Amino acid sequence: MHADWLIPDWPAPNGVRAVFTTRAGGVSAAPYDSMNLGDHVGDLPGRVAENRALLQQATGARSVFLRQVHGCEVLALGADTPDGQPADACVTVQRKTACTIMVADCLPVLLTTERGDVVAAAHAGWRGLAGVDEKNGNSANGVLASAYESFMALANMERAQAAIRTIAWLGPCIGPSAFEVGPEVKAAFEATQPGASGFFVEIGAGKYLADLAGLARLRLQALGISRIYGNDASAPWCTVSNPSRFFSHRRDAGVNGNGFGTTGRMAACIWLD
Repeated sequence: MHADWLIPDWPAPNGVRAVFTTRAGGVSAAPYDSMNLGDHVGDLPGRVAENRALLQQATGARSVFLRQVHGCEVLALGADTPDGQPADACVTVQRKTACTIMVADCLPVLLTTERGDVVAAAHAGWRGLAGVDEKNGNSANGVLASAYESFMALANMERAQAAIRTIAWLGPCIGPSAFEVGPEVKAAFEATQPGASGFFVEIGAGKYLADLAGLARLRLQALGISRIYGNDASAPWCTVSNPSRFFSHRRDAGVNGNGFGTTGRMAACIWLD
């Protein structure tokens, strides 16, 4: 593993491995410098392929890259599952196959059990976390709830057992000092999650600062998961505030100056060794 990559500090059992890549350790040129793993952001395909090969060499597992659509679909991974399947979460019991989520501000959530028999990863942007379908705006099961249902099924556990035996880790994401949202985002969370209003701070002109990691913890706790590690919403976890270490879609404004720009993608990976 590259020295700058994050290895989760959590009580995962032997045989469960996880990593969160940073900007460091790859071959891509600016603005994708250097460990860009996204093949949809304008980087040279050959460099993306080389970066993905470097990841596989470092982990010893094959990462399956999803086509993330800010929804709630969950994909069960097998040894031959191809890249590019539309989903925002994945689960597996297949060894050496890494559940992989790409991010550049959204929150990656990793799950395993204390037995180490199944792993899962979820891409928690605000829509998926709140349970809003990006295509038609209809309320749906949130991505964490959907991933957890599939996770429990593969683990062959009842909900009461799963709540005790599940371990979660939250990776870096846009922090609560940088995630400015409108009232529709606050309303979407309040409609589906009691207590969500406490994770929004009004800043005037109808705008709020939202704590994405805090909202994810609230959602996981509502599912019965209490053993949650990683991102505590402090400054070191913020993708926007740490430009030398993390890519940030919101920070790296494009030529149009709209606040959403060209940048690379990092990955959170979890696998059974």
